[in-house]
Order: sequence, then structure tokens, then C-alpha cells
Amino acid sequence: MPARSAAAHLFRDTLDRWIRRYRAGGFDALSPSIRQPGSRIDTGVLELAVALKRENPERTAAQVARILRASSGFSPSESTLLRLFHRRELMGPAAAAEPVVFGRFEAAEPNERWVGDALHGPRVGGRKTYLFAFLDDHARLAVGYRFGFAEDTVRLAAALQPALASRGVPAACYVDNGSAYVDSWLLRACGKLGIRLIHSTPHRPQGRGKIERWFRGVRDQFLVEVADSSAEDLAERHLTPAAALLELNALFTAWVESVYHHQTHSETGQSPLARWNDGWQRAGHGPVMASADALTEAFLRSELRTVTKTATVSLHGNTYQVEAALVGRKVELVFSPFNLEVIQVRYRDRSYGQAVPHRITRHAHPKPARRHPNPLRRRPPGSPTCS
Repeated sequence: MPARSAAAHLFRDTLDRWIRRYRAGGFDALSPSIRQPGSRIDTGVLELAVALKRENPERTAAQVARILRASSGFSPSESTLLRLFHRRELMGPAAAAEPVVFGRFEAAEPNERWVGDALHGPRVGGRKTYLFAFLDDHARLAVGYRFGFAEDTVRLAAALQPALASRGVPAACYVDNGSAYVDSWLLRACGKLGIRLIHSTPHRPQGRGKIERWFRGVRDQFLVEVADSSAEDLAERHLTPAAALLELNALFTAWVESVYHHQTHSETGQSPLARWNDGWQRAGHGPVMASADALTEAFLRSELRTVTKTATVSLHGNTYQVEAALVGRKVELVFSPFNLEVIQVRYRDRSYGQAVPHRITRHAHPKPARRHPNPLRRRPPGSPTCS
């Protein structure tokens, strides 16, 4: 046996155990035993766990353990099941029964489909900005874009409305399931203009690959040159946050129109602007343009309200008076979120004028006729009195 360190301390029980082993099996009995591979758990239980996992790959180790305890009264620990599933390649991408294959898709002509999404932008004056953008699927042209201080429908409309006015009306619009894209306002706007609104499958961003790739170019070529600014930075430049946001949008517009639209796209072999123009030449017509009145109507908000017994409706904390004939009926209030003084009232697609801000006044009722004069009525000064 190898010599042990002089500082090592051996107990009497240890020495006695070594002596008994040496007497029973010689020198070989003093060698440490090699751990035998394998498991003390019944093989049938392990195979049943594997079968349960293969039956439904979404089952977790905890769920498989619960099923085993319910069926046989015993289950290995969750860590043991996880090691087993990893050895059998039942976890992660290797567990998929069939690999998911994504096909390549491209619109045949411009304005056949727009893809919309939002990107987190820099901080302006200490406030977070968001970029709403729409990309033509055929030409990869950035048809609409706008930075804003919030990720809501108002900023979405600020990017979409100019795009529709300048680039025409697309046949379809493909967006994700963010709160701004599932708002009833966007569904109404697309319905008014005849646009098919398509929402992508949740947790499947592959369908928006074109605009995600464009966002990467925005980050690498534009946002890398834009530094975050604080309120102190804007104060030094004598700018308000709104003015700084306008400056950011102006710089981004210059980059898109003068740089991106003229760069050769690696996929199409053409610049987005050239492919946009060539697509319309091949189609033999230009984009379908909406009238100014149609765009204005499409971007109005709409709310349904039931008219009260006093012929009033409430909207955003304000009370409005409507026609008395609409009492008890559910009417549609059409308005602009920036002007709540002009609200159109519609019922069954028929206009009933505008809702008037309601003001509570004092009601004057006619006094009853006096049959006998009141002798105690106050007389004007200087009038004769009764003796």
C-alpha cells in the first residue's frame, strides 16, 4: 500500500476493518471497489417513462412523474427522469418528431402584401422610442415608418396613414399580435380600405423574416450612429423632447430615402426603389390610391354606446347630447382622438348628426296662477298703504 502522510490520523476501527479484509481476501480485498454502472430502478419503470415522453413530447418530467405515481405508485425523481430523457434525446430540438421546414415566400408584385412590425429605438430625452415600420414584401421598400414615444395605435397610425397616402393601398397587411395591431381601430381602418389584415402565429416570428432582417440593417447602419440622450443633453441644445423626436424622424427619413432605397438588396439583386418601379411597369398599372376623404374616414375611431334615458352618451369621461329618438339604442360614435368636440352619431349606417357636449342647466317651470293677491307682498317704496 502507498505510504500515507505522517499528518494523517487513522482510527482503530479503520485499521481493524482493513485487517479483516486482508485476512479474508488478501491484498486485492484492500483495493477500492469500482462502481458498477446501471440503475437500481426497475427497467420497466424507466421504459414506461420514456414511452410517456415519446407519446407527448410536451410533457415535462414533473408531469411524467405524476403519471407514474398515479399508475404504479412509484416514480423516479424529476432529476433522474431529466437525465434519462437527455440520454434518449427526448429533450430540446432533437425531440421533435419531424423537423420544421419553412418555405420561402415573396409577393408577386408591389402592394400585394405589406409586413408591419415595431422596433425598440434609442432614448430621446431619457424617454424610450419605438419605430413603427411597414415593408413591401415584393420590393423590400420601406413604405411607412415613424418613431414615437409609445407603442400604441396613435403612433401606429402616424406611420401607416402617410404610407397609404403616398404608396397606395395594399391588398393585405401582415402584422404580429402586439396590442397596437389587434386593436379594433386597425381592423376598422383595414375594413374601410379593403385591406386584408393578417396576424402571424404567436411565437412564430419566421413569417416576418423580411422586416426583421430590415430592422437588423436599421440597427447596424442607422441606430449605431444615434446615441441616447438625456433631458440635460436636450437642455444644452435648447430642444424639447418633441423637437428632438422630430429631428430623429427627419434623420431616419433621410437615411431611408437616400441610402437604403438605393442600396442593392442581397436577395433581389436590385435596389428597393428600382424593384418597386419595375414591378409596376410589369403589372401595367400603378398603385391603387385612396381618396383623402376615404383615408380620413378610415383613421377615425369608433365606439359603441347605448343612449341613456336622458338622451346622452358618455365618451372618455365626457357627456354628449344626442337626438331623443335614439334613447335606448346602441349607436356608433365616430370621432378623431385629437378632437373630441366633433363626434358623429350613426345608427344602422345612418347619420344622426353630431353629438353636442352636454351642459346641465336649471330647469324653469311655469309658476301657478295667483287667484288672490298676497297682502304681505312687499310693495315698492312710496306706494300707498292700507290704513
